[in-house]
Amino acid sequence: MLKRIVLSIFMLTSVSISILAQQQDTLVVSRDGTGKYRTIQEAVEAVRAFMDYTVTIYIKNGLYKEKLVIPSWLKNVQIVGESAEGTIITYDDHANINKMGTFRTYTVKVEGSGITFKNLTIENNAAQLGQAVALHTEGDKLIFIGCRFLGNQDTIYTGAEGTRLLFSHCYIEGTTDFIFGPSTALFEYCTIHSKRNSYITAASTPKDVEYGYVFKNCKLTAADGVDKVYLGRPWRPYAATAFINCEMGKHICAPGWENWRNPENEKTARYAEFDNRGEGSSLAGRVNWSHKLTKKEALKYTIENIFKNCSDWYPFK
Repeated sequence: MLKRIVLSIFMLTSVSISILAQQQDTLVVSRDGTGKYRTIQEAVEAVRAFMDYTVTIYIKNGLYKEKLVIPSWLKNVQIVGESAEGTIITYDDHANINKMGTFRTYTVKVEGSGITFKNLTIENNAAQLGQAVALHTEGDKLIFIGCRFLGNQDTIYTGAEGTRLLFSHCYIEGTTDFIFGPSTALFEYCTIHSKRNSYITAASTPKDVEYGYVFKNCKLTAADGVDKVYLGRPWRPYAATAFINCEMGKHICAPGWENWRNPENEKTARYAEFDNRGEGSSLAGRVNWSHKLTKKEALKYTIENIFKNCSDWYPFK
């Protein structure tokens, strides 16, 4: 009897040790070999599927040339860089390489949900020969804090209807339609930098989704010589985009919004502004089919309303 008890305790202890060995809280990635993994993808593949605890992948400063995929079976993962400027994930695909098309050009593709990125750069440094996505998202409840997104045309593609994304204190740059797609996304305290006269957003918000892209307390800047940038144009008819309490440089042109060469879009696109400031914020010359929010309307743009019954993952409460 005593032997059985001892054996049972031994077996339970062995199982517990085995489980703990698998539940690694932090995986370290470093190009110089000082971490357990030399590529980020290797660390991602080491994370167990459908976890109910949080794992951090910590990435030391370095240049990581990877076409990184966070698969759909991962959740509760934090991917944290040593510094936003020093931890760089980069690739250089563009749409005209072997007829690749826009949606395969990503540097980082996030299929999983409940994933957080902090303090790193995601870059597509392809030559300006076509669309070139840096970040492609398909998962829900994704958070990006203190990150940089570098690219030209189509820098960030929020690629799945019904998904919710948060970008906080990030830097996003591009040329044409460099934030585009159907997701609901809140950008707060971000710098949005235009590198060419073109369009910032190209939302494709579904008709039955109230909030598409919401920019709150952001700063809109531009490269030297850039002087005619539109806030957005509708990739699909019911595009929804709002700028609230943002600082707009003089590069934002007076009309503010464009109909993508289709007057019918003016009847359905949902473009709104409230209490912005700066030389580009004047509403005097705005297209008559955009909307100036009242204070009461602007107050509806809360975390709870934007993310619809699922704001418990918002990290700044």
